[in-house]
Amino acid sequence: MSQFRIEHDLLGDREVPAEVYYGVHTLRAQENFQISGTTISAYPELVTALASVKQAAAEANAELGLLPEAKLNAIVAACEEIRKGALRDQFVVDMIQGGAGTSTNMNANEVICNRALEILGHQRGEYHHLHPNEDVNMAQSTNDVYPTSLRIATCFAIDRLLVAMDRLRGDFAEKAVEFAPLLKIGRTQLQDAVPMTLGQEFSTYAVMLEEDMARLREASLLIREINLGATAIGTGITAHPEYAAKALKSLVRITGIELSTAPNLIEATQDCGAFVQLSGVLKRIAVKLSKTCNDLRLLSSGPRSGLGEINLPPMQAGSSIMPGKVNPVIPEVVNQVAFEVFGNDLTVTFAAEAGQLQLNAFEPIIATALFRSFKHLTNACNTLGERCVRGITANPDRLKESIERSIALVTALNPIIGYKEATEVAAEAYANGTNVREVVLRRKLMTEVELEQALRHEVLTQPRVYEQTQRKH
Repeated sequence: MSQFRIEHDLLGDREVPAEVYYGVHTLRAQENFQISGTTISAYPELVTALASVKQAAAEANAELGLLPEAKLNAIVAACEEIRKGALRDQFVVDMIQGGAGTSTNMNANEVICNRALEILGHQRGEYHHLHPNEDVNMAQSTNDVYPTSLRIATCFAIDRLLVAMDRLRGDFAEKAVEFAPLLKIGRTQLQDAVPMTLGQEFSTYAVMLEEDMARLREASLLIREINLGATAIGTGITAHPEYAAKALKSLVRITGIELSTAPNLIEATQDCGAFVQLSGVLKRIAVKLSKTCNDLRLLSSGPRSGLGEINLPPMQAGSSIMPGKVNPVIPEVVNQVAFEVFGNDLTVTFAAEAGQLQLNAFEPIIATALFRSFKHLTNACNTLGERCVRGITANPDRLKESIERSIALVTALNPIIGYKEATEVAAEAYANGTNVREVVLRRKLMTEVELEQALRHEVLTQPRVYEQTQRKH
């Protein structure tokens, strides 16, 4: 057998390796776009989405009497195999490519076509029996296939990120319950503030994740609006008038996603606003995660010369020169993921702005940036929960010490002894290196029983009604 088959395109004949399922268009793209080294196969959700779109298109065309049943069955069988994970290694085009995604679309057309040819009993490359453009790409253009596939793949990625975020939210919520009895000093601007519980501190991280999950679900609603049926610029040229509706119905069934066709396909083909909004939500998630990790690093700093209020689980030796040093490597790696997401968001912004007239040619870099953000944020959430949050422990003695030594504790006495007296107590405690309790008792501003009542755990950490008669002037 020959090690090559001959395929023909606009530029002439090319030898294509006999064993591959892709064809001449993919071969040229592989040669032209040696950019990132990351091929579309690195994002299985995109490959699955492409196969889903091609299957839906074939079903719609067959229903309209435009695609013979034998060809339909072969195309559907090939697509279903790919959706289940087959032939992923045949999607070899670099994610970053010129041509508005045409190379990705043709990669899918050729792989599906050649596998379908085998199913029909023919050899790869025998396109007179089944053609990548005329049959697999019937009634389609890269300009509606590629953005539709990106949106479907994004829906899959959103679901996975939501699962990871919810798991991390649960990890923080469990720690909030575990740490609920532990009183500590709060801090604003890195200075002592009023008391709170360590549980309250950890509950905020759970709430932040929950809020961002809600924003992500909101953004996903815009992503579900597709332009399949638009063909080249949104006019639907080469497609049957009923094609868009029938393809949508099949696509919803295949993917399980409640998709809808955009009301104006010309607008939808050129507008990347939904990707910009989604990227902004990913940036928001990254900002919050990074802030949380900053807190974890601060709270665990030391262990003896820093705050040292919590302990992060030791994951690896922290220094090649300092024996016994352990670093907060898991929060640090999540910080770095966040920095990458910030940059990806800027990339999406520039690429969306750069569209011209009826098409945005830069969706490949939008896809690359979004999928990297999704993948790395998902992995970061899983890693932070599994390898850090679940193993965090508290240092009760350190927490108690910071409460007792904090001058900010006097804030709780404001409603009782008044702001002026409280200020003098704080100043004296700070000047003499003593604590608030000692100064209040020495000045006989309150009895020991009154002081203990005013500084009870539940009084310090939640709102309370103070009677005006309590205030001592």
